[in-house]
Amino acid sequence: MSEEKKVMSIVLEDGSIDEVEVLLSFEFTDTKKEYIVYTKNETDENGNVTIYVASLNRKEDSDPVLGGVETDEEWARIKNVLKELSKPDEEEESQQ
Repeated sequence: MSEEKKVMSIVLEDGSIDEVEVLLSFEFTDTKKEYIVYTKNETDENGNVTIYVASLNRKEDSDPVLGGVETDEEWARIKNVLKELSKPDEEEESQQ
């Protein structure tokens, strides 16, 4: 069973459009802030795929706008989410 890739177009500040693959989106329920994790499928010198994280600001009657992560606390919470998601499932681990 193959998973369908979610592709999103991002309009950059210079007006050009970048196609990216959405890996994950989530919201912190206490702050109601949404975030998106995406990749351009670039790799670093070690062969690791580069991922990007942005806040997602939805405004009525317009396309969502990507923003930065503003505080160290936000970064820490986002890193914890990514860490949890990168752990193998305990069920999968016990079956191997």
